[in-house]
Amino acid sequence: MNWGFPENVSLLGDRIDATYGAIFWATLLMFVVVQGLLLYCIIRFRARPGRRATPIHGNTRLEIAWTVVPFLGVAFLAWVSVSVWLDLKSAERIPANTYEVAVHAKQFEWNVTYPGPDGVLGTADDVTGRNQIHVPVDRPVRVILTAQDVIHSFFLPNLRVKQDAVPGMTIPVWFQATRPGEYVLGCAELCGLGHYRMRGTLIVHSPQSFETWQRTGGAPTAAADLRPSTVASR
Repeated sequence: MNWGFPENVSLLGDRIDATYGAIFWATLLMFVVVQGLLLYCIIRFRARPGRRATPIHGNTRLEIAWTVVPFLGVAFLAWVSVSVWLDLKSAERIPANTYEVAVHAKQFEWNVTYPGPDGVLGTADDVTGRNQIHVPVDRPVRVILTAQDVIHSFFLPNLRVKQDAVPGMTIPVWFQATRPGEYVLGCAELCGLGHYRMRGTLIVHSPQSFETWQRTGGAPTAAADLRPSTVASR
C-alpha cells in the first residue's frame, strides 16, 4: 500500500512506507479502543431518573492499565521505526562512495554546489546552479544543507526525504535514487511570502547521462536525456 504517496524511487522508500503503515494501524487501533471505551462509559453511566451519582476516588488497576498500555504502544512504535530512522539520520550510517553536493537555502530558492573535475567539494573548480539538483542513479548522494535567512525544509517526496535547513547549522542528509527521471524538490516549511514558489527539481541521471552532464560543466539537461524512464514530477 502506498497510502496515496507519490511514486517511490528511493532505496529506503519501502521501509519508510512500511514504518508509516505500522504507525497508522497502531494509532488507528488505539483510537478505536479509546473511543469505544468512551462511548461505552457514556451509555453505561448516563444519567437515569431516580439514580444518584456516587463519587469515586480512583481505581488503581485502571490507572496502571491506562499508563502501561500507552507505554507499550509507544515502545512498539519506537521498536519498528528506530532502525530506519538511524539509517536515515545517523551520520555514521551514510554509505561510503557517496556523491556529495551542497545545498544552500534562502528566500526563495535552492542554491546548489557540485564538486568540479577534481571530484572534491569545496575547491576552486566547484560548479554552481540554482533550483536544480543533478545526481546519478543507484549511487548514494550526500546533501550538505545550510540556510541563509529562515528555516527551510528540504523535501523530496518521491525520495521520502524531508529535512530542515536551519540558519547557523550544517545538516547532512542522504538518499539513493533508484530510477532516472525528474522529481519535485519543494520547501515544506512556511518560509515567507514567496514560500509557494520555492520549488526546484531533482534530476536523476542514468550513468551515461550523468557523465555527459559533468563533461558539459553543469549545462541544463533536457528531460528526454533521462532515459530509460519517463519524467515523474508528481
